[in-house]
Amino acid sequence: MSGLTSRKDSNRMTATKQNHIHGHPADLKEKNLLLATALNLLITITEIIGGLISNSLALLSDAIHNLGDTLAVMIAYIANRISKRSATEKKTFGYKRVEILTALLNTVVLIVIIIFLFIEAYHRLQSPEPIKGLVMFIVATIGLIANLIAVLLLKNDSHSNMNIRSAYLHLLGDTISSVAVIAGSVLIYFFRIYWIDPLITILIGLYIIKEAYVILKEAVDILMQGTPSSLDLQEVVIEIEKHTSVSNVHHVHVWKLNDTQIHFEGHIDLDKDLPVSTTDQIRSEIEEILQNKFGISHVTIQFEYNCCKEKKVIHK
Repeated sequence: MSGLTSRKDSNRMTATKQNHIHGHPADLKEKNLLLATALNLLITITEIIGGLISNSLALLSDAIHNLGDTLAVMIAYIANRISKRSATEKKTFGYKRVEILTALLNTVVLIVIIIFLFIEAYHRLQSPEPIKGLVMFIVATIGLIANLIAVLLLKNDSHSNMNIRSAYLHLLGDTISSVAVIAGSVLIYFFRIYWIDPLITILIGLYIIKEAYVILKEAVDILMQGTPSSLDLQEVVIEIEKHTSVSNVHHVHVWKLNDTQIHFEGHIDLDKDLPVSTTDQIRSEIEEILQNKFGISHVTIQFEYNCCKEKKVIHK
């Protein structure tokens, strides 16, 4: 008995050690996300103050861009925390769509603010106003340095997590816009080319709207339970129908629960009447096909044998 107890204790210690080792990357990931969020919030506040002092629209538009990045990184952090929660009877899918709703709201607010900045930039192009180029340069440089640090913090984790990759790309784009603002501040300081400021504002705004449109479209598609753009539904059906026991696949629904988890449900008509024990093996094989070839992680199948009259892929 003592030998058995010793082995159990040893196994528990090993498991504890493994959990402890595996816990570090998650803690580091969350720490990096928090640091990146704090840095972006600092940049946003600094650029808003600097933009008001220097009278620079470009700095204010870059501040708005940074605010969007701050929210994007914060969403990644929140999603990382929420993903650890278990589903409940009231929330059988958990809270996985909180990040989608937040991203949708964030994007709409960004677009509204950018439209306001476009209107102001138009007026500035009509009547250029003096801008303090040195203040603009100093603030934009601080923003660039902070952005680079945030990019480096998320670089490693961006390869393994879609949320973090999205936040990383946001920060990378903002680093580029900071360089544009710095270049504009140099032209303003040395050559008094004040119209460059609203021009940079418009360019940054167009970039933000382009990125915002992609996020907005994806968020709406997910909330509308649209078929993921990465999937060809007919190809999925053809792949399932290659199975020797499958006669037909119909009444198919494929959607994304969030930006990473794809769900599939459908009716599968078998070529003969089979016992449940056999269909369970077929289900397991189909799940493996869908997971390995299409990245579909959640599968619900209704097996049939000459039941449905209508056997089209999409049930209308």
